Amino acid sequence: MQKATGYPDPVLKLRDLLNTYLDPESVATVLKAYEIGEEAHKGQTRRTGEPYILHPVAVAQILANMRMDHVSIAAAILHDTIEDTALSWEDINRSFGVEIADLVEGVTKLDKMKFRTRVEADAESFRKLMLAMSRDLRVIFIKLADRLHNMRTLGSMSQQSRRRIARETLDIYAPIADRLGMNSMKHELEDMGFANLYPWRHRTITEHLDAMTGDRQEIVGNILDAMRRKMNEAGVPCRITGREKSPYSIYKKMLVKDLSFSEVTDFFAFRIITQAESHCYVALGAVHSLYQPKPGRFKDYIALPKANGYQSLHTILNSPYGLPVETQIRTEDMDIMASKGAAAHWQYKNEEFSPSGSAQVRAREWLMRLVDVQRHTGDSLEFLDNAKSDLFPDEIFVFTPKGKIIDLRQNATALDFAYAIHTDVGNHTAHALVDNIEVPLSTRLANGQTVKIETDSEVQPKPEWLEFAATARARTAIRHYLKSLRQEDTAALGMRLLEKALNARGSSIEQVPEKTWEAILKENHFTRQEELFNELAFGATLANIVAAKLAPDTGLFPDQARDGEAITIAGSEGNAVSFGACCLPVPGDKIMAYVSTDKGLVVHRVRCSNVREFRKHPDRCVDVNWAPITQGMFPVAVRIIAKNTPGVLANISMSIGEAGSNIETVAQPDANPETATLLFNISVRDRDHMARVLRRLRRNINVIRVHRIR
Repeated sequence: MQKATGYPDPVLKLRDLLNTYLDPESVATVLKAYEIGEEAHKGQTRRTGEPYILHPVAVAQILANMRMDHVSIAAAILHDTIEDTALSWEDINRSFGVEIADLVEGVTKLDKMKFRTRVEADAESFRKLMLAMSRDLRVIFIKLADRLHNMRTLGSMSQQSRRRIARETLDIYAPIADRLGMNSMKHELEDMGFANLYPWRHRTITEHLDAMTGDRQEIVGNILDAMRRKMNEAGVPCRITGREKSPYSIYKKMLVKDLSFSEVTDFFAFRIITQAESHCYVALGAVHSLYQPKPGRFKDYIALPKANGYQSLHTILNSPYGLPVETQIRTEDMDIMASKGAAAHWQYKNEEFSPSGSAQVRAREWLMRLVDVQRHTGDSLEFLDNAKSDLFPDEIFVFTPKGKIIDLRQNATALDFAYAIHTDVGNHTAHALVDNIEVPLSTRLANGQTVKIETDSEVQPKPEWLEFAATARARTAIRHYLKSLRQEDTAALGMRLLEKALNARGSSIEQVPEKTWEAILKENHFTRQEELFNELAFGATLANIVAAKLAPDTGLFPDQARDGEAITIAGSEGNAVSFGACCLPVPGDKIMAYVSTDKGLVVHRVRCSNVREFRKHPDRCVDVNWAPITQGMFPVAVRIIAKNTPGVLANISMSIGEAGSNIETVAQPDANPETATLLFNISVRDRDHMARVLRRLRRNINVIRVHRIR
């Protein structure tokens, strides 16, 4: 209904609310934003049939209920204009200034960019959102309010769209709200996401809850009365509320703990809101004297706040009614923070207001960690995966030797702790001490432990670290380091391939004129020689073709081409060189190499069954030899026919271990009452070591026959 003022009812409602906490000039800015937005969206409607402008007004109303500043409210009204209307950033900047224009731009999706898949588009949009958040947290407040209103009006969408949006809400937006301490918004997003993703499950749990609430209403009332009497006796000024747990929180508990609905007993939670922090601990003692606390179920988030700034005392009590009494105790300021989180900052004119300051600082630290992760992540999908792994709120708190608190995600290891201190500390971690006891770097940490890291400049990240690193920061730093090494290895190999091809023409890399290099690089759209070397190593370009262009005036010397110095393989080339899974060569085997278009230089045994096919492409075949001294362990496939007796596998494994070899995999493809066929992949240093392992196996009384698989 349009009023005489020219504004529809939702805008008048928004204006009246803003007048309760903003000055008239700020309210006028918001109304001006509505007028410009309404004109820009004219003729556009939502799936419900209502004018599109009512959606951004509803988003602004959500933010106004959180008492956000006028800049956020105006940007919320304009948040879809750059994407969906003719308005540009420059237009908004001229009318409202750079602050509002940048907020609108920060929320805008990347629909106009070309993506291969919707998943990739969503990942890139999320990446942009995170970066915009790092510059101004209000971007995510607007985005969360936008998502909240979209969820409230999801009924007009198709079932497939509802499920997709609901899953995205549960995977990304609800955890972001949780990470920012915005619990009220988180709970609503979770419950609506659950209802749209699993409607039958949500309906069933809700119906059971309704029936349960009626049965237990008197019990809840009795517990509330008892708590209020106890607080009066203890002299604690407070208000106490009881609330029913949400269907989604009950569903998660059923899922995680593998419980049926009837086995979940804590459907109700109680909250004691006091006036001062000291009252919280007095109230805790009072409720513990009222009902016996459950051992190990007390958490002090006042002394050790959560990473999102949340503070409260949590305890679970045994009531005389057979129901656990889950109780949260906190101050009024803590309650505001628990509801609004980092957004509470804009409710106060004094930016130094301490309760919100901690949430602001912690939110900013989390965002800075994400920025650091994305800086070393080239792929948006990988960044999204890493960011999601850090969004979920299961956390532990550990200490440095100097007493500083480090918050990590659950299942974080000593190595994750090192990377949380600093990337350089993580990259050079040699030893970890937990409570003064040296432990492996893969050790999972627990709450309250003190961790000390010892570094060594000679230590470098290893690929196996990725198998137990749990945090996005650690995994990204390790991948970045390994990738830089891989690029160095790859470039070095490409240079060796080109040098060999040039030698066959009586030339060398040093002899190629600078102008010739410049022409070749320009022709292939390279800026540096290393880029060309990488192409050569990966087989995208062939060395002999490049050599012919670099040294066109020289002739091919057949003798040199055939007998020139072979490339040596030492096992230290990293990912620049791979070894054929078909034949598994080890040092001492006669070998050749083939330049594959997707794997680069792949080493095979000369007796490999695939070599005949490779020889049909002589331009891709490369002479290689083992270096006099090789590094690392190499896999070998071994077939063993053994007696089928109890404990035979353990017995044979012991023989392999005694010979200094590790077992990578084992399989039993065939067995009968008399014999068993066992296929082992073991690691050896070279042919001599392999021979020693086979001899040890042949001496085992349970082994009938053993040979290397060819």
